[in-house]
Amino acid sequence: MQPPSKLPPEKLYRTCDPESLAFDTTADLDGQVKPAGQERAIEAIAFGMGIKHDGFNLFALGPNGTGKQSAITSFLERTAPALPIPSDWCYVNNFEKPRHPEALQLPAGKAVQFARDMEHLVEALFTVLPAAFSSEEYQAQEKNIREKFQELQSDAIGSLEEEAAKKNIALIRTPAGFAFAPVKKGEVIKPEEFMQLAREEKDAIEKDIEELKKALQSIMGQIPKWQRETQERIKELNRNIASFALKPLVSELAGTYKTITEAIGYLKALENDIVENFDQFLDKEPDPRELYLGLPPGRLSMKSPSFNRYRVNVIVDNSRTIGAPVIYEDKPACQNLVGDIEHLSQMGTLVTDFTLIKPGALHRANGGYLLVDARRLLLEPLAYEALKKALRTKQIRIESLGQLYSLISTVSLEPEPIPLDVKVILLGDRSLYYLLNDYDPDFSELFKVAADFEDDMPSSEENRTAYAGIISAMVRNDRLRHFDRGAVARIIEQGSRLARDAAKLTTHLQSIYDLVHEADYHAAAAQRPVVLAVDVQQAIDAKKSRSSRVQEKIREATLKNIILIDTDSEKTGQINGLAVYAMGEESFGQPGKITASVRLGKGEVIDIEREVEMGGPIHSKGVMILSGFLGSRFAQEQPLSLSASLVFEQSYSGVEGDSASSAELYALLSALSGAPVKQYLAVTGSVNQYGEIQAIGGVNEKIEGFFDLCRARGLSGKHGVLIPASNIDNLMLRTDVVDAVRDGLFSVYPVTHADEGIEILTGIPAGSPDENGRYPDGTINGMVMARLQDMALKLRKFSATEENGKNRNPVP
Repeated sequence: MQPPSKLPPEKLYRTCDPESLAFDTTADLDGQVKPAGQERAIEAIAFGMGIKHDGFNLFALGPNGTGKQSAITSFLERTAPALPIPSDWCYVNNFEKPRHPEALQLPAGKAVQFARDMEHLVEALFTVLPAAFSSEEYQAQEKNIREKFQELQSDAIGSLEEEAAKKNIALIRTPAGFAFAPVKKGEVIKPEEFMQLAREEKDAIEKDIEELKKALQSIMGQIPKWQRETQERIKELNRNIASFALKPLVSELAGTYKTITEAIGYLKALENDIVENFDQFLDKEPDPRELYLGLPPGRLSMKSPSFNRYRVNVIVDNSRTIGAPVIYEDKPACQNLVGDIEHLSQMGTLVTDFTLIKPGALHRANGGYLLVDARRLLLEPLAYEALKKALRTKQIRIESLGQLYSLISTVSLEPEPIPLDVKVILLGDRSLYYLLNDYDPDFSELFKVAADFEDDMPSSEENRTAYAGIISAMVRNDRLRHFDRGAVARIIEQGSRLARDAAKLTTHLQSIYDLVHEADYHAAAAQRPVVLAVDVQQAIDAKKSRSSRVQEKIREATLKNIILIDTDSEKTGQINGLAVYAMGEESFGQPGKITASVRLGKGEVIDIEREVEMGGPIHSKGVMILSGFLGSRFAQEQPLSLSASLVFEQSYSGVEGDSASSAELYALLSALSGAPVKQYLAVTGSVNQYGEIQAIGGVNEKIEGFFDLCRARGLSGKHGVLIPASNIDNLMLRTDVVDAVRDGLFSVYPVTHADEGIEILTGIPAGSPDENGRYPDGTINGMVMARLQDMALKLRKFSATEENGKNRNPVP
């Protein structure tokens, strides 16, 4: 097997030729963002927004910053204006059941006008009703009714007086009421004279007086009835007058809203209530502020709580809406989604009415689209359940949370639910989507469409043009300096670096957005009218420098030999592995010493990191694979008679991942064969049981981390890194690394098999087996096989000696 050749500089960094971009600066572009690389997600969005059946709401999943919200908003901005404008909604008083306000549906733009018309109506009543009740006609009719009552009373009393006079008895009016007294010759008989009358005459007078008293009692019993009848007649008169004064105003409103059945029904109920309670518009002292401000009578009086019953609480106003509404709720708390019922404190008591009903995002988005961040939704107590309830029942029911959970002991309202017709779009990452799909049985029924956004897209000419369009849109929207094509090309190259693939571009537009703004800052500092490639590079370097404190501290400790990393000699059973450290948004590579030791044993490869619970399961799996490789290659005819230990030296935190498994294998092979490993070469890559080297992540950071250490100590031309050949397409190395490779000071070796790697690391051929499965002498595999055979022989001799000792000294 021939060792692989070093990678040429052209393979380490894929450039974007500025001449391939068909513009001079982004000013030549139209600034329109064209969807690129997200065809699957866009198709899902179109399907989810187009289908009208229940449960086909959308979950847009993908990493933050990939433009999920922008893509959906852009799609809806094109399609929503062509859709019908949804109705307005308002709450009005339920005059029969005030605790259950009624919801009125009005055509778009009519709710505010209806509320204004109602205010004008109430304002007019402060003038019309007092005028009607102060008219001469009303006064005459009321006087006539009252005079009739007086006539009835007077006639009854007069008849009784006449009857009493016939019997020589007078009806006397006193402060205490009526009284009867005998009369003689037109004068009331004095008590002493009455006592001197004959007994028969006194008895006759007393009998007549008793009869008259009964007649008087009968009359007095009729008076309350006559009074009630009079009051009823006056009330009827008042109702007629109020109705007569009110009907033209209500009829005018009814004519305006004659096609709206709900509004007509409400106006009838309103008319009946005003007729029954007309007196609240009468006998009102004019507010001095009205006179001072020159306002019509009642303008300020109608603002008092007693007149709230006639107001209209507009919940949804679509007067300025074009097509279907598109609402993004930034804080999806329960009350912000489904609405709330507020309370006022009066005299130490919480009170409320229908005018304190507040709408939620579902009300504003009704008939259109609602976008909600899934993570924020789940962080708000009860919000997710409230949203699901609204979608299941297809109605918005506003409930006071304080009343619902007995947090307040006051009577609240139960508004009439509003029918719901909305498309809900949740935005979240993939892990959140899969968690909800696994653990919430309602989720898959309510969110049946998933728009999965890609992390990257092919670096095709079309997508590079789309990238330039995105940059142009950012420049225009935020009024930045325009970018020349060299700067755009450098951003495209950085897009490939962020995608960790030279053949792709990242779709994490937030990173591109930040880079564009930082490059604009550096161009402004240099007083350049146009952003150049050097400004983009300066922004990249500055961002890296801002987050490099930990990286520099580790490198400093390595240069001082506090952390022992050898980059010059050759040692047996020791190798430089490469690891990636993630610090927030930034990551960097750092070499680490891996050592292996072997001894007689039973074929165990001990992972010290795992033994002390510092190694993750994937790393432990990679170490176990090494046992499989050694067994399949060297233990076909004899058991493995070794015990090996592997460890990351000076590792004081957890180790996870299998990208160092090939380095661990090389250290084991070196320890077994006795062949020293070149410490000026570092290794990354995972290995399987057949010795094939597999791709890993963070290849650019790992190469650059080892390069920085070697450059700090002085590049000699022999330093380099072994990487999996399958990671070649992921290479987008820094310019200084590429230049060092071009100058022959640094090397990158693509490896496909462990035999290639051990040959590069030791300079000794790995060796291939003959027809008997034996490896040539002087090869790495041959030396390993010979060492294992020697260890197996020693182990057999030791076991035989131990067994003989037991036989000579049997246990009693």
